[in-house]
Amino acid sequence: MVKTRFVLIGLAVLALLLVGGVAAAFALSGSSVGHDPAALASVDIDALGGSIAQVHATGPGGKTIPIAVHGGQLVPKLPLAPGEQVSVEVVIERPSAIGWLVGSEQTEHLTLTAPSARVSNRWLTVKPSSPPRVHFDRPVTAVAYGTPGHLHQRSFQHPRTSVSLGSDAGAAGTVVVASAPRSWESLGKPQSVTWFPQGDSPTVSASPAPDSEISPATPLRLTFSKPVHRILGKGEPQITPAADGSWKQVDRHTLVFEPQGYGAGLSTEVEVELPKKVAVVQSDGSLQEGKEIAWSIPAGSTLRLQQLLAQAGYLPVDWKPQGKPVAHTPEAELKAAVQPPQGKFEWRYSNAPKSLHEAWRPGEENVATEGALMAFESQHEMEPDGVAGAEVWNALLKDAIAGKRNPEPGYSYVYVSETLPEKVSLWHDGKVIFTASANTGIPGAETELGTFPVFEHLEETTMSGENPDGSHYEDPGIMWVSYFNGGDALHAFDRPSYGSPQSLGCVEMRLEDAAEVWPYTPVGTLVTVES
Repeated sequence: MVKTRFVLIGLAVLALLLVGGVAAAFALSGSSVGHDPAALASVDIDALGGSIAQVHATGPGGKTIPIAVHGGQLVPKLPLAPGEQVSVEVVIERPSAIGWLVGSEQTEHLTLTAPSARVSNRWLTVKPSSPPRVHFDRPVTAVAYGTPGHLHQRSFQHPRTSVSLGSDAGAAGTVVVASAPRSWESLGKPQSVTWFPQGDSPTVSASPAPDSEISPATPLRLTFSKPVHRILGKGEPQITPAADGSWKQVDRHTLVFEPQGYGAGLSTEVEVELPKKVAVVQSDGSLQEGKEIAWSIPAGSTLRLQQLLAQAGYLPVDWKPQGKPVAHTPEAELKAAVQPPQGKFEWRYSNAPKSLHEAWRPGEENVATEGALMAFESQHEMEPDGVAGAEVWNALLKDAIAGKRNPEPGYSYVYVSETLPEKVSLWHDGKVIFTASANTGIPGAETELGTFPVFEHLEETTMSGENPDGSHYEDPGIMWVSYFNGGDALHAFDRPSYGSPQSLGCVEMRLEDAAEVWPYTPVGTLVTVES
């Protein structure tokens, strides 16, 4: 009986040992996957848990992410984007000695998001001689800052929560800043950071900088040192001259004017007036108290001006683009006005006079272009001054989009020969269609040699002036008058004879001859006087 009792006690002890061993095996063979302060994740394996057999990580859309394992830390082999969601599956293979008891494998899952950092304050006030410093809401291992497409990148051995933009950053400015909290991440989405010099008044930083050149399509960004409503109240900036477009508040501190259509137009001084005075950051970083911020929009290029005038039939040459024509939209035409497309000019007539050839130079200011521009201005009821201002450019671009052409039929040109007998020749659409005797200026009142555009076209007028002896003249009823150089004009005048110097600088013709020439000499027509 005693022997049986000892056997039972021994079996009980053995059972307890087996149960304890199994419990210990279970307790010491576990594993888990969790977050890690440096790696993507870390795997914690108990003493009898075995080893990592397989790691599988996927990103958005099931994209496979290759993973390296370093001492239980899981590190992506390719950069992940901050904020990217990742699913991790880790397979742990247990030792065979206990695998039969607790299972040969254990699979752990974890879904996590790659960390991202944000700028703590995007609007900084900087003391004099102090570099702006950007602060982040968590430590970062890499940053890049500058203008889009031109970022300066820095990496840090030890993560940090703030980064200086350097002493050469300037007293005021705006940059975009991108960051990565982990060394295995790519840089995140850039955020704009604006800094202002310390002052007594609310400050505004404009981009582009005040007094700089812009295009009609350039957005105007105003960033204030304090929230917009605290500085401007319910008021809104006003643009002069009025331009198509609208103001949008893109964040608490920033207003942006987005131009539409032709914006303020080419060759324009643009001014934004604020409802209240502020300290405006100038291009050199200084502050200037005021309500106005100004920029200038330059005129389009001479080459594009000539291309448009040629396309519309105002020049004796045609122009054809090398590639695709400019799209018939305001945006495309404005861009082409500043950056002319490649193409080729060709004479419309094979027998154009030599003097007309000499009046034309592509890509340069010349009298042929001036005359064509004056003709365009006259057709559009503008002052024919031969200067391409904002109104002229807008009209040119609108006509280009609409495909409008010069309503005057053909191209006319007048050349006057002072070789005796003096003559006037009218060249139109490739041939001389009329020649007549003429009188030019006498000694002391010579007709100036050269090529000039007609600037005034009158059926009848009174001519007055001073004779070479100082006496005054006034001749009413002068017919068929085309002024081309100061007081010099093509016109009718009754003389006993024609073909020699008799006038006070004008080119005189018989009444019937002047009437024949006059319809072909509207404003902008070139007149060449040759010896």
